[in-house]
Amino acid sequence: MDNGAKCPVQHGAQTQVGVSNMDWWPNALNLDILHQHDQKTNPLGDFDYRKEVRELDFDAVKEDMHKLLKDSQGWWPADWGHYGGLMIRMAWHSAGSYRIADGRGGGSTGNQRFAPLNSWPDNVNLDKARRLLWPIKKKYGNRISWADLMILAGTVAYESMGLKTYGFAYGREDIWHPEKDVYWGSEKEWLAPSDSRYENVEDPSSMENPLAAVQMGLIYVNPEGVNGKPDPLKTALQIRETFARMAMNDEETVALTAGGHTVGKMHGNGRAENLDESPEGADISEAGLGWMNHKTRGIGRDTVSSGIEGAWTTNPTKWDNGYFYLLFNYDWELKKSPAGAHQWEPINIKEEDKPVDVEDMTTRLNPVMTDADMAMIKDPIYREISERFYKDQDYFSEVFARAWFKLTHRDLGPRTRYIGPDAPTEDLIWQDPVPAGNKGFDVEVAKAKIAASELSVAELVATAWDSARTFRGSDLRGGANGARIRLEPQRSWAGNEPERLNKVLSVLEPIADEVGASVADIIVLAGNVGIEQAAKAAGSNAKVPFAPGRGDATQDWTDTESFAPLEPIADGFRNYLKKNYTVSPEELMLDRAQLMGLTAHEMTALVGGLRVIGANFGGNKDGVLTDNVGALTTDFFVNLTDMTYVWEPRGENAYVLRNRETGEAKFTATRADLVFGSNSILRAYAEVYAQDDNKEKFVQDFIAAWTKVMNNDRFDLKS
Repeated sequence: MDNGAKCPVQHGAQTQVGVSNMDWWPNALNLDILHQHDQKTNPLGDFDYRKEVRELDFDAVKEDMHKLLKDSQGWWPADWGHYGGLMIRMAWHSAGSYRIADGRGGGSTGNQRFAPLNSWPDNVNLDKARRLLWPIKKKYGNRISWADLMILAGTVAYESMGLKTYGFAYGREDIWHPEKDVYWGSEKEWLAPSDSRYENVEDPSSMENPLAAVQMGLIYVNPEGVNGKPDPLKTALQIRETFARMAMNDEETVALTAGGHTVGKMHGNGRAENLDESPEGADISEAGLGWMNHKTRGIGRDTVSSGIEGAWTTNPTKWDNGYFYLLFNYDWELKKSPAGAHQWEPINIKEEDKPVDVEDMTTRLNPVMTDADMAMIKDPIYREISERFYKDQDYFSEVFARAWFKLTHRDLGPRTRYIGPDAPTEDLIWQDPVPAGNKGFDVEVAKAKIAASELSVAELVATAWDSARTFRGSDLRGGANGARIRLEPQRSWAGNEPERLNKVLSVLEPIADEVGASVADIIVLAGNVGIEQAAKAAGSNAKVPFAPGRGDATQDWTDTESFAPLEPIADGFRNYLKKNYTVSPEELMLDRAQLMGLTAHEMTALVGGLRVIGANFGGNKDGVLTDNVGALTTDFFVNLTDMTYVWEPRGENAYVLRNRETGEAKFTATRADLVFGSNSILRAYAEVYAQDDNKEKFVQDFIAAWTKVMNNDRFDLKS
């Protein structure tokens, strides 16, 4: 028998040919997003990038970048001898995937290197930009991340072409594996009609949350128009919604659109069908590059990217006011590019207003505009802003520079995390500034005053949790620092139980004044006091670590509109659900756990502990599987895994635990409770804590996870 042709490994084990557990059981809770960036994927091991980057020769990197921008390579030549437009597009598309709804996307992780982003249709040929940057990355190594390098390249490109930028900050740490926690849409094909992500495509606000781009594989809007059908006024509506979902106002939107299209060009001088697979699907011989053209010439003037062909301005390597000059001084008509894409071209344009060919400086070609560009003069609001920018170039440059900085730094976190000599020192409201707090107050005196108050353990713990749970590791917003729970809009959020919150604050705020501490510190410290009391009631003398130094934010420096998406619509940790959603309660709990940076076993410990403490929303009894409420016991896990009880559905997301023999109803629960007994992985964790020998381990694990949540936004405690 000839075994030579047999595969030596299990077929599909090293590729996606095989069938995964999620393929077999698509409704199972996928916990992978809590463990996706395991340290095992990081080749640098125990490496502190934010410490290492401080040793970078910042001036030398910028000098090398300026040289690289004008050093055209034969394998991928620079348009007009300048890579500025390409690098700006790369940086823009890296940062532009950010959306405010969940803080995910953006350029702070270098995720453009991995699927799906590295192979999105809107990112065609950006693999070439990253490959062009390799000599700089190779030279400076670990002292500059890909995430920093890509954003730096776009910023230096603008400087190289004459813009006075607002600044640049280092500090973005690379990931080493594709992000599985980002929902980019449910479509199964690239550029599927945008109708699928809208309840009504005529109403852009009906786009599915948390999405911001109008179609699968796009960063913003379709440049040819809604679903590829030119109509500048309809496109304007989609632009406004998409940019609003990135926390950009109308003026910032016009500035970014115009500033992004003041330099560089679009590429569509060829046949798109001649392009091979994207990087993720390309043949192994392509060395990681995609969209290669082996049928016709596919570089320089013959490049195909967006399919639209031409430059927006007369001088595409110069920062000037040419964008608005052309828009306002010519009439525009709809035409087709060589690749068949819709584009707008000027009527009877002067020869001297035409840009020259990227390879032949003696040949001039028509400038072009997209449907999105035409929206800047067709939409009345955008037109008014565009006219203002056209009349005042300096004002336009300033607004754009600030908007570009916001675009590229939105997900880097507060200004205190900025690294490097070009980092601006001005506080900006979108950075959610928080003043430094007093670290020198007497913590023990404060704890004694809190303990002497009439506030219950549940009130202390729930208030501290609600203050801290808004933290999002995706864009480093929210958290307990700043005590914005006492400000609008958080003070009025239904999930924060305003009546209970006001009661607790009325007690804690005077204590903060008495001891000279911030309210933010006292809220967290009060939660710690509550946990220590609960631990003592369970027979443990465990102490909760506390690090003072939080500050108190002000209402004036709180962007209430941008904080609205941080409102918890569900919190499985406190068994809170604002209403029933198509997404299950356990999935919503998982999403919040991931944003808070929790592992599955940390999530398990926190839920079990918060239940027995009695910290549920509104004091509801669902999941409070104990007769000793207020004590940090393992009762939640003991009773959940006890076969004495059977779980009986009693309505949507409602269950009762009955004694199998007597039929007596003992406890009530929700899906956010029962998942810890039904999901095989979570049950394994629950069984650990249900064991007789792990009572103290549970207390310690709960405290460790609690402290992690309380300190998530304490960037002053980290590198």
